[in-house]
Amino acid sequence: MGEKLRRLIQFLKEVKVETRKVTWPSRKDTLAGTVVVLVIVFITAFYLGIVDFILSQLIKIVLS
Repeated sequence: MGEKLRRLIQFLKEVKVETRKVTWPSRKDTLAGTVVVLVIVFITAFYLGIVDFILSQLIKIVLS
């Protein structure tokens, strides 16, 4: 059990060192990325909604 605890502590120390090396994005970069993702999600949802509507209308025509 002692070896596992030492390995865990060593691992956590290494994680701390590596975390300090990370270049974190600025608030502006994060906001810009979020806006891009949301716009793409809404465009995709709109497109899929149109395709769904068209296909459901075609199925109604075929079945009636």
